[in-house]
Amino acid sequence: VAAFAPLLNVPGTMGKIMRVIPLIVIPTLFFSLVESLLVLPHHLSHVKLEKQSKARWRQAWQKVQGRVARALDWVIERSYKPTVEKALEWRYLTLATGLAILFVSLSLVAGGWIRFNFLPPVEADNVAALLTLPEGTPAEVTAERLRTIEEAALELERELEEEYGQEIFRHVLASIGEQPFAADQSRGFGDLTQSFSASNLGEVNIELVGSELRDITSTEIADLWRERAGVIPDVVELTYSSSLFSTGSPIDVQLSGSDVAALGSAAAELKERLREYPGVRDITDSYRTGKQEIELAITPEAEAAGLTLENLARQVRQAFYGEEAQRIQRGRDELKVMVRLPRHERRSLGDLESLRIRTPDGAEIPFTTAARVELSRGPATIRRTDRRRVVNVTADVDLDEGNTAAILADLRATVLPELSQKHVGVRWGFVGEQQDQRESVDGLLRGFLIAMLVIYGLLAIPFRSYLQPLIVMSAIPFGFIGAIWGHVLMGKSLTILSAFGLVALTGVVVNDSLVLVDFVNRSYRSGMPLVRALREAGASRFRPILLTSLTTFAGLLPLLLERSMQAQFLIPMAISLAFGVLFATFVVLLLVPSLYHILEDVRRLVAGRRRAVPESSGASDTAADPLRGLDRLEPTL
Repeated sequence: VAAFAPLLNVPGTMGKIMRVIPLIVIPTLFFSLVESLLVLPHHLSHVKLEKQSKARWRQAWQKVQGRVARALDWVIERSYKPTVEKALEWRYLTLATGLAILFVSLSLVAGGWIRFNFLPPVEADNVAALLTLPEGTPAEVTAERLRTIEEAALELERELEEEYGQEIFRHVLASIGEQPFAADQSRGFGDLTQSFSASNLGEVNIELVGSELRDITSTEIADLWRERAGVIPDVVELTYSSSLFSTGSPIDVQLSGSDVAALGSAAAELKERLREYPGVRDITDSYRTGKQEIELAITPEAEAAGLTLENLARQVRQAFYGEEAQRIQRGRDELKVMVRLPRHERRSLGDLESLRIRTPDGAEIPFTTAARVELSRGPATIRRTDRRRVVNVTADVDLDEGNTAAILADLRATVLPELSQKHVGVRWGFVGEQQDQRESVDGLLRGFLIAMLVIYGLLAIPFRSYLQPLIVMSAIPFGFIGAIWGHVLMGKSLTILSAFGLVALTGVVVNDSLVLVDFVNRSYRSGMPLVRALREAGASRFRPILLTSLTTFAGLLPLLLERSMQAQFLIPMAISLAFGVLFATFVVLLLVPSLYHILEDVRRLVAGRRRAVPESSGASDTAADPLRGLDRLEPTL
């Protein structure tokens, strides 16, 4: 429970998704505790044990049980006991070997040899092409561009049906002026502010048959569709989405600054650099030009006449848009009375040139004398963060060709610092999926540390020792080895779900270690020599430790072998739990006894150096608890 509880408060999008797991697991664990302590003893009290069973199927089953029991006994006597004796004899080499394997495994992850992808694409039953054309594009032009994409989809449908001999597509829907698929994804993650309705927007959505009924993934279909569609003219942004949901683009760099021109130049240069990386695709930025507009600048002659730019703009606005003169109440409605030029005098730009501008002294001068006019396009939207204008450069990564972590590391080390030096005043930062990753990983790490402290306290209180909980918890980091190599064996990349599984693993692997250490304590306190107590503890607890690990692994096996595409999202978490528990079994049976013996060596070394304390004063304490002396170590140690 202490290990799963921190998963309740992980921030970010993934924290919201994974919160349901501890909400189910924690009550289940509490009810299993009640079952084992109260219900199960009552049931066992009514069981009638028969000395000899006459039923044939029972006799056959008893023979199977006997063979399994004899096989386990043979493994314990012929294999495990000699091995644990060698491990205890070479205990420092055993510990060094375990640490070496742990460091090598972690270094493979840190070095990128074993990939880490924050959130792998989750198979969806829809593939959508999201099209954005320049602002102000008529709907007819948008429909023409969408028709090209739709024809590519229909061509792909015929090819896939011929290749696989089955129906792959169910429906193809083209939407002009909106992007329903993108809107649904944004609403699913609480983003209700974005607008997906304009004449320059479009979408083609393909509904596929269920993932269990086809032999091709939605990601592969999106790649083939992208190739068939080719380059679409006048496109501002064209992305192909095949994932069930998204926490953002894998690469999302936010450029901020006060100079819009510098931001645009830096964004264009960054997009060119991104094209050099393998597997990077769908590169775009968030800067969108708006409709055509007229920029006014006041002339020196007008300024000499007493005009200001504000006064000039107000008169132009009053002439074409109007000035509110009064409001009239008509029933429940309120009508505005606007004063402006007649309609025939405000139809074209020529009417602007014939406008007369009034000076403060009441005289009138021609508009061409008072102002300079320049046609331009303003931004469609102005986005700011911390009162600075921002432009986001985003891109997707094909995981079969590129490594997102390596690309981001190279951007952080070389490309982005060069951009900052070249474009003065431009700052950069990672947002989107990377921001969500930072929030989730930081929250998960805090939860992991809290779980470690709680588990330590829960073990320290009944043990009445500060060091014995560390022996029990030593199986936790070595369980990570099994989780890492389990991903390699299953051909999966590490994901944030793998990290969730590692946190949950901490509460599972301590169980076997706890059983073993408790048995050693009771044997040692009864007067048994330490080496024999360690050897006998492993032999006596071999069967329950092995069965606990195997049943846990077997319980997760259906999820590990699940073929449905949606289940691939949860498989990394199951791999961390299943293989971590399986590897921790060998750690508990070999490494924990060795570590117990090493700490006893340290205790004896410290006890021999404590000149001020008579040897007889610590003898009874040592016999009662072999590690209690370590709890009172002097600071000089």
